[in-house]
Amino acid sequence: MKRALVAPLQIAFAGLILVSVLSSQSVAPPPVKTEGGLVAPATYSKPGVHAYLGIPYAAPPVGDLRWKPPQPAADWSGVRQGGNFGPRCMQGNVFGDMIFRDSGSSEDCLYLNVWTPADTTAGKLPVMVWIYGGGYVGGASSEPRQDGSNLAARNVIVVSMNYRLGVFGFLAHPDLVKESEHHASGNYGLIDQVAALRWVQRNIAAFGGDPQNVTIFGESAGSFSVSGLVASPLAKGLFEKAIGESGSFLNSSGLPAKPLAEAALQGQKFGESLNAHNIAALRAIPAADLLAAASKPGGRIGPDVDGYYFPEDPKTIFAKGAQNHVPLLAGWNANEGPAAMFFGKDPQTKETFKAHIAGQYKEHAGELLKVYPASTDEEAIASAGDLASDMFIAFSTWKWLDAHLATGGSPVYRYRFEDSLPAPAGSPRKELGAYHSAEIEFVFHNLDNKDLPWRPVDRKLSDIMSSYWINFARTGDPNGPGLPKWPQYTKADGYEVLHLSATPEAKPDTQRDRYLFLDSLSTK
Repeated sequence: MKRALVAPLQIAFAGLILVSVLSSQSVAPPPVKTEGGLVAPATYSKPGVHAYLGIPYAAPPVGDLRWKPPQPAADWSGVRQGGNFGPRCMQGNVFGDMIFRDSGSSEDCLYLNVWTPADTTAGKLPVMVWIYGGGYVGGASSEPRQDGSNLAARNVIVVSMNYRLGVFGFLAHPDLVKESEHHASGNYGLIDQVAALRWVQRNIAAFGGDPQNVTIFGESAGSFSVSGLVASPLAKGLFEKAIGESGSFLNSSGLPAKPLAEAALQGQKFGESLNAHNIAALRAIPAADLLAAASKPGGRIGPDVDGYYFPEDPKTIFAKGAQNHVPLLAGWNANEGPAAMFFGKDPQTKETFKAHIAGQYKEHAGELLKVYPASTDEEAIASAGDLASDMFIAFSTWKWLDAHLATGGSPVYRYRFEDSLPAPAGSPRKELGAYHSAEIEFVFHNLDNKDLPWRPVDRKLSDIMSSYWINFARTGDPNGPGLPKWPQYTKADGYEVLHLSATPEAKPDTQRDRYLFLDSLSTK
């Protein structure tokens, strides 16, 4: 009798185990209905996260659409499988630290990605739209250090997009001015970003996101782009908050926006160098040949003040208070530029430093040495690194923060990333410094993307930074339970800066005199 009961009990117990196993496994969600058609997530998404990769947000900018604003993407039938990143935009092998997971570069590159938590039934999740860096000549949304999975796992939606680069994204030309209904030319890569944000407004609710709670964030050229979107009337109403990591269009020596006339003349001369005397002839040149020509020394083509995306110079827009009035969180890294950027191949001594300063700054050299002192070789090397960092990217970020504080009518938060990354095992160096772009993995909670001997303090800082960024995206205030207090950046409180290190701490700004001096030089 007892033995007869064993088999049914075993079957019942096995069934319970099977149900438990099945319920613990991730069940693929139904496809999401976008304006272009249905899209299914990648099958290899991180547990608890769905990734919808390679969604077209605009038509391929090829043929007659080369050097035109982005046009609507074509609809598709059936279910589009979101398992692969779209091709990256045309670029050479510019930056050795960039690793891509896409199929290669192509003019057909206007695709975006969406990462969501597995459970989006509540809807209205905050949306974080990432813009990659790369000097407007490199980069793509497929870089693993910028993967949105770990942020999405914390109940936000993450979006990233490709945008046109280099000659394909920024060529200005007199013929293009004539073609344009706005009498503008250039900045197609920046207008691509606007098109992606408009796609987000129309589609993100289907993924569980709140189109009325969008935060844009980016690093380097991506931070320039964020400052541009804050400045541009084309982006009005497309986002509610902005985060800039190292760089802006305000008084930058790194990526200045040229006047349209100057940019158009540069584009015309570029075409003539290829025996292409009108825009039709330039459009007939194969993409690889254009890229090769633009990659030669002196061939760099970048953003311009086109009268459309930028109605005026960005500095003027902010001075007038004509920018988009949104909360801003921005800052830069402690070691944006090494001393070698200043010294070049010359000896790194106080004498060399002073000689360079005298040659470059002439009658202002004495004043500059007060804020970049050089009483010893060691002090000169430190000042050279500070000056290189400031002229490369830090000063423009400071100017953006200060201008938005004055006229933006919104909260401002400033940081300085100071965590010196550990050097790889076997390296003669102990640490790598807080170099340009070092904060990206910390923000995305992706430290394991780099094969470094990470310390507990690094992982703790990544937890803290990603929490600050997410909190800011949710509410416009980075503060939250268990986090060191991050005060607003205000004159009344001494322009406090949050120092992101092993023990994050806010302190009044001690470098304001330096930036005020540089600002005075920019107006002379």
